[in-house]
Amino acid sequence: MTNSTGWSSKLFNQYHRLGNPCCIYPAPEQFQQNISAFERFSALRNSNKTQRSLTLNVNIPFSANACYYGTNKNIVTKDRSRSTAYLHALEQEIRLVAQHIDSQQPVEQLHFGGGTPTFLNPNELRQLMGCLKDNFNISSNNFTQYSIDIDPRETDWSTMGVLRDIGFNRVNIEVQGLDPKVQRAINRLQTYEQTQNIVEAARTLQFRTVSISLIYGLPKQTPHSFANALADVIKLMPDRITVRGFKHQPTKYPIQQRINAADLPSAHCIEKMLRDALQQLNRAGYTYIGMDHFALADDDFASAQEDGTLQYGIQGYSTCANCDTLGFGVSAISQIGELYYQNTHDLNAYQTACNNRQLPTAQGMLCNTDEQIRRSVIQALACQFTVDFSNLERNYAINARAYFHALWPQLEQMQDAGLLSVNAQLLKMTQQGRLFTQAVCQLFADADYAAADNVIKIPITQAI
Repeated sequence: MTNSTGWSSKLFNQYHRLGNPCCIYPAPEQFQQNISAFERFSALRNSNKTQRSLTLNVNIPFSANACYYGTNKNIVTKDRSRSTAYLHALEQEIRLVAQHIDSQQPVEQLHFGGGTPTFLNPNELRQLMGCLKDNFNISSNNFTQYSIDIDPRETDWSTMGVLRDIGFNRVNIEVQGLDPKVQRAINRLQTYEQTQNIVEAARTLQFRTVSISLIYGLPKQTPHSFANALADVIKLMPDRITVRGFKHQPTKYPIQQRINAADLPSAHCIEKMLRDALQQLNRAGYTYIGMDHFALADDDFASAQEDGTLQYGIQGYSTCANCDTLGFGVSAISQIGELYYQNTHDLNAYQTACNNRQLPTAQGMLCNTDEQIRRSVIQALACQFTVDFSNLERNYAINARAYFHALWPQLEQMQDAGLLSVNAQLLKMTQQGRLFTQAVCQLFADADYAAADNVIKIPITQAI
């Protein structure tokens, strides 16, 4: 593999970015236009005509406990009966959308996220998967990517058996932190043994991929405690490990107001956490995929990155290319061709619409040419750490050097700092710069570099 990384304190201080990666472009914050049911049905019919493969993204918004680091709009409740009404509405939405999809379009990727998907009981999980199989071309085998997010506190061996039986073959285990002091500070108490049991169940039941996520920069966390947590995770030898940085944003995410800012680690400690984590993961045989993701050398993502087929989109990294994504549930995001939209965050409004056999309200956007170019650059950086400008020139009939003229001085400053190398043909992250690719992605996402006559705005009803 050629994607090992080194460490540079200088680059960390200049370009390290906390929080969620920006490479999901366009970002949901850009979804400002109301998207009608007619526009969505038109896009679905176009997907049907082109016979693109599908990704299904099902959102279960409920969680039994409030985690103070959260950024999702989860519904925290101990009332498990609330899932009944939600499941009924969800099935109505699935059936309504499926009427406009060719039954032969294959589903290459399926994901249950949230919230906590296993807030649903085993019978409800079976019922939901049965509804999806009745309405879409779902074929369960080890070569498809059917994944589910797992909270070790909400899952046991029996539930893992149900998940495997109904077709899931990949699990994403959300650990986040293992130190008891850190867990109390973020209101997420769980034992190492709970995570260990889930991993053992996944291996015994022959799940194809096990992924574990950790967060650094949490309150009460120290470099020593984070290194110990990562060492414990590495002992379990998951196929993938995600190591994300926590950014305290109490104004944007009110639940984070319960975190005492005085308990957050210093920038120096955060640097040491990330630097030591990189060394630990490299020694354990994990290679850096990008955007906080590490994988073993024989993992699908590592292989896809090596042969140039790795993808990045709404669902994060994937080996499935040119799929349309259909999102179901509150806040679920869809991408059909160049149309992006997100369902309403309002649970009552969502359930009322679906129970009336109508699509829930949604906001979104249609990518114009400029946005497609930005997306291409960001995805190339996220997947390959390299942008081949000649590809952009062929695909979009532009002169890349002229198109990015306003951005070039900043790229040259990044080159001088050792983050990347750039010329008229190629932009490439340096070995030490790869950990900080997000800063370059952010530059392309935010910069106002396109001339007005390069930006083509298309009314959605005309484009579909």
